[in-house]
Amino acid sequence: MKTNQTFTMIKPDAVANGHTGAILSKIAEAGFGIVALKMTQLTQADAEAFYAEHKERPFFGELVSFMTSGPIVAAVLEKENAVNDFRTLIGSTNPDEAAEGTIRKLYATSMGQNAVHGSDSDENAAREANFHFSKREQF
Repeated sequence: MKTNQTFTMIKPDAVANGHTGAILSKIAEAGFGIVALKMTQLTQADAEAFYAEHKERPFFGELVSFMTSGPIVAAVLEKENAVNDFRTLIGSTNPDEAAEGTIRKLYATSMGQNAVHGSDSDENAAREANFHFSKREQF
């Protein structure tokens, strides 16, 4: 498993609000290479499978509904220390608590609509990347 890759999704709120290009620019400016990229829309089954670890949580239905509400942009990113560096770049889940200049501080509107997803571990980054991309789509 490569530990220099992470996975991200630009969520439906940020796509609908026209922030895709600005977010991709911030990612590139932070030194991440993009090794896979596509715009797609999750089905209910896709969202339920992707977020299966949260199935018993009270917010699961709302999360699935939100993540299927519009297109997302999925990407596999590459950089040394990718997972940790990307989590720093995106900022706190709560945009009110996110550091200035982070993606969530700039583009999120709430904890629920927080603009981007970022993998929280190397293992989840690999699983999430392989969920969205075949091996031939990852360069």
